[in-house]
Amino acid sequence: MYSALVRDAGSLVRFDWSANAWSGPPPETLAWWRSIVPEQPDSGVSLAPVDVLLDTLEALENQPDARPLRYLLALQLVRRRVLRFAENSPEPEAVHNDQDVVSREETVAFFCRRRECDYLVVVANPSPEEQVGIEEQLASLLWSGGEP
Repeated sequence: MYSALVRDAGSLVRFDWSANAWSGPPPETLAWWRSIVPEQPDSGVSLAPVDVLLDTLEALENQPDARPLRYLLALQLVRRRVLRFAENSPEPEAVHNDQDVVSREETVAFFCRRRECDYLVVVANPSPEEQVGIEEQLASLLWSGGEP
């Protein structure tokens, strides 16, 4: 492919052409160059569809043992710009355990424009013992067709 920086009304504009379409630099060209894009072998690995990941996020909501996985999945969806942090974060929720001790769980609110809904996710960082297993589960959710 070929690229050129061209002066246009006091600014620079970049244009790109395929090798077949290139007939030389246009007038007012400041610089031009040739690039070769290396061919990528098809590894069969691809990112999972967004709707599948959102369905998984919803399915994990009522599974207390999956809280670290759900939290990390939500953060990945923020990174992929599927979710965004909601403007108002809720107060920590009171939780009663077997000994009737009340503790507060920190939660994060996310908003999904795609589905026009909010997700409330418990902040649950995996323990050092859980990290490898959670990492493998998350990788298997995010990637399809083999190891990422």
